Amino acid sequence: MLVLLPPSEGKAPSGRGAPLRPESLSLPGLAASREAVLGELVELCTGDEGKAREVLGLSEGLRDEVAKNAGLRTAGTRPAGEIYTGVLYDALDLASLDPAARRRAGRSLLVFSGLWGALRVTDRIPSYRCSMGVKLPGLGPLGTHWRTPMASVLPEAAGDGLVLDLRSSAYASAWKPRGEVAGRTATVRVLHSRIVDGVEKRSVVSHFNKATKGRIVRGLLTAGAAPKNPAELVVALRDLGYLVEAEAPAGPGKAWSLDVVVTEIH
Repeated sequence: MLVLLPPSEGKAPSGRGAPLRPESLSLPGLAASREAVLGELVELCTGDEGKAREVLGLSEGLRDEVAKNAGLRTAGTRPAGEIYTGVLYDALDLASLDPAARRRAGRSLLVFSGLWGALRVTDRIPSYRCSMGVKLPGLGPLGTHWRTPMASVLPEAAGDGLVLDLRSSAYASAWKPRGEVAGRTATVRVLHSRIVDGVEKRSVVSHFNKATKGRIVRGLLTAGAAPKNPAELVVALRDLGYLVEAEAPAGPGKAWSLDVVVTEIH
């Protein structure tokens, strides 16, 4: 099982470990594209701060993020699973997993990133600020920049098992599973169900959607679930107590769509 996750805008500070070693990162087929983005980002943030904030979409209050990016090559590092914070990662709570579940996380979780393309949670990186929606002056939109290298690297990373795609739309733009891989890919939407005047109403709630996805991944890792395809994933999620409605693809080469319906927001 390969689980595709978005990163988080908020990140923990860089660690005190050794500086970045790009050659040590997973998915070495992305190395050249990573270096291109890293070089552009460091150059941008070493120059005019105002321009850098404009390109990165940062407010005056986030000006320190520019300096952080300027020092990426020399900053300390820590595992990506510790760098990424926010609602999904708080609910996933990698640090509290038992050793076996943590090993499964290292093998199966892949975090998409505007700067790094995609990472294992065990890859050591510095803290940074660069979303997939950024358009760097020399490279253009990062979602477009990553499509070609991702198209050759990600199918191999997916192997022959289930791909559970929990990415937000911006990060999904960097790689779309196709063909045979798409047929064993499942996307998940979390819906909040409530009764209003005797009628069921369903809605997507962003914050809660992220938290529930984090709990879903944690539950699968803790249970040692190993679904090989979307149909087996539906069974695994129901075994964890979730109400799941599945829509099989209308034809070959298309992903499954799963709705996880919940009645409580927490």
